[in-house]
Amino acid sequence: MYSNRLLFLFVFFLCCSCKKDKIEFDAIPSIEVTAITPGSVAEYTEAVTITIKYKDGDGDLGENTSGIKNCFVTDNRIGITSSFRIQQLAPDGASIPITGTCTLDIGGQGITDTSLTSQNVSFNIYIVDRAGHVSNTVSTPTIVIHR
Repeated sequence: MYSNRLLFLFVFFLCCSCKKDKIEFDAIPSIEVTAITPGSVAEYTEAVTITIKYKDGDGDLGENTSGIKNCFVTDNRIGITSSFRIQQLAPDGASIPITGTCTLDIGGQGITDTSLTSQNVSFNIYIVDRAGHVSNTVSTPTIVIHR
């Protein structure tokens, strides 16, 4: 009788321990900057890349239509926003939580004040999912551009 109870408890705890926790994120995407490289660049000759980590609770982040932009990067020196397209990350109709990283190549950067030989710059970034949900806005660390 005692061994049957032990066997039952063992099987019960085994089944409970195998249960996977359901991952849940908000349907509004969220992002964070994980890197901006390089930290110092020669004007217009070296490309700047920004890596962001994203989370989206319903999986509708990204777009396969080439003309639609969903990632926006603002140069904090001059307030000009460039737009990019993150490709669709989950199949149409799937309502699944997704998370991952995305690298944006924002190209070579120039100095905006001609009296300077170097200039600091940072960027603000946000994304928009297919339902129109706008993520939080994040700022990159500062990098230096040299002539």
